[in-house]
Amino acid sequence: MNKKLATKLSYVSGYREHRQKAANFILEHQEYFPELLKYCFSNDEELAHKACWVTEYVCKSKLDLLYPHLNEFTQQLPSLRNESSIRPMAKVCELLCEAYFKSNNEDTKQFLKEEQLEKLVEINFDWLIADVKVATKAYAMHSLFLLGKKYNWIYPELKQTLLNGIPNHSAAYTARARHILKKV
Repeated sequence: MNKKLATKLSYVSGYREHRQKAANFILEHQEYFPELLKYCFSNDEELAHKACWVTEYVCKSKLDLLYPHLNEFTQQLPSLRNESSIRPMAKVCELLCEAYFKSNNEDTKQFLKEEQLEKLVEINFDWLIADVKVATKAYAMHSLFLLGKKYNWIYPELKQTLLNGIPNHSAAYTARARHILKKV
């Protein structure tokens, strides 16, 4: 893998400033984006979650960098095991769903195919029922709500999953679940 990118990622920390600085590097040198995605799904424990953090920030600024890589992205999501990697990728999934359903972004609709949307449904339900932190679950809830606009079977499943989860989760989960339940 690319040594220059690996060095940049090694300096990334939990501070937003560090994440944004690395994202700015990718935005200025977009040819590194495919390599960044490879790091996200690599077995490199030190750099994988940092690459995911940076990918989130890049996608917030320029989501269309992800479009040529959507198939690889959606196929690789289930392989993530580290919570520090899952949360930012759940946010990227939410960004994709918002671009597809809320913004009616034609580019997103052109690149995000049926098979990839179905993968997003699957992985977001997996995250919603998995033992992951509430931020990931909140992103998954919102993504599934948006995906339910296309797939009408999602809302009954989402409703039941949220109702089953409320007694077992935190106040933050409960608040977000109730917010989504009002919409469905």
